[in-house]
Amino acid sequence: MNRLVAQQNMENTMAREWVIKDYSGYQGLVLQKCEPQHPRPGEIRIRIEAFALNWGDMDLMQDNYSFSFNSFPARIGMEAAGIVDEIGDGVTGIKLGARYCTLPYFYFNNGASADFITIDTRYVTPAPKGLSAIESASVWMQFMTAYYPIVELCKAVPGKSILVTAATGTAGNAALNIGAMFGANMIATTRFEHNREYLLSSGASHVIVPGTDDLAKTLRELTDGHGIDAAFDPIGASMMARYSPALARDATIYFYGTLDGIFPQLPIVDMFQANATFHPYSLFNYVEDPLMQAKGTEFVYNALARGKLVPNIDRVYPMEGYRDAWEYLSQPRINHGKVVINTGLKHL
Repeated sequence: MNRLVAQQNMENTMAREWVIKDYSGYQGLVLQKCEPQHPRPGEIRIRIEAFALNWGDMDLMQDNYSFSFNSFPARIGMEAAGIVDEIGDGVTGIKLGARYCTLPYFYFNNGASADFITIDTRYVTPAPKGLSAIESASVWMQFMTAYYPIVELCKAVPGKSILVTAATGTAGNAALNIGAMFGANMIATTRFEHNREYLLSSGASHVIVPGTDDLAKTLRELTDGHGIDAAFDPIGASMMARYSPALARDATIYFYGTLDGIFPQLPIVDMFQANATFHPYSLFNYVEDPLMQAKGTEFVYNALARGKLVPNIDRVYPMEGYRDAWEYLSQPRINHGKVVINTGLKHL
């Protein structure tokens, strides 16, 4: 019965997918027709209403990510929201017609840049109540990426000082939101002075526009000489050595990206002196762990329901505008928030 309903739905809409055929970046994306796949045992199929862009997708399309595709063509995208239209054998607890979200994970060639996705039920979660499909597709990557290092690992509390570099990025901004919820001293860096008010309103206790100033000296001053207990850093080589002299005793660097395109040379002397730890961090490791995944989703659901976390959408593009969306995201922005694709599919 489930498969019959799904076939009737898909007959009403031509299925489309955005794919890359080599590691040529978003410029090589191609929109093509495709055949909807039926879910295997343990899977469901979701008619995608909206999917979000993430910087990890950009790196993936250039083969600069921590994972690579095993063949081409390949679809991009790690977070989406849509309607369950077919259920595979052995799946319980999920209803046809309900809205679900994909959790951020590497889905190899079966990404979310399409009108549908078949996905293992281990990596889906009900859409938050009261949110639209576009909003539901925008919350999981940013808030869960920030949740684990800020709450579970760093244990943010009053008196702890956490540096967030590239803080206008969605994960960095989420870290400010979440750290402020727990009363931590959240210190943000940004390249541009015009971002200051945005970051302060997001939960930053202090905002630094580094320029040519002595960043470590400023961090010491902002922490009354204590130094930073943690850094949440997606930048890479150009930033780490600048703040490492301000690492507090037993500090941890949570490193989750290379925005400057270069893996850092670790500041070993500063780390020796502070007894500091370098922690290469990937959200996927926590999504894979059922207990940690449950902690993360519960936190996000509760924070959204209480209004402590709020979806922030910068722009929404139509399905045909996926390349345009990437072009926009790759340029310096005055506005902030997620960029999301609206596929235009309706709940049939």
